[in-house]
Amino acid sequence: MIHHKLKELREIRNETLEDVAKNIGISAQFYWMIENGKRNLSYKLAVKIANHYGVEPDDIFLENYLTKS
Repeated sequence: MIHHKLKELREIRNETLEDVAKNIGISAQFYWMIENGKRNLSYKLAVKIANHYGVEPDDIFLENYLTKS
């Protein structure tokens, strides 16, 4: 799930919600809601978050569903 990826990335970097939110220009409360699956976000904000973590947006926000043939 997406919110697990966000939390994991934040914890790996030893950052607080406030640290990430300030860097990407939103409130800590709004970032908490994104991280906990309570709010959707725009593509523009997804790119800002991915840039903060140094990854591609798809690495965080694209769910991979693989099927067996």
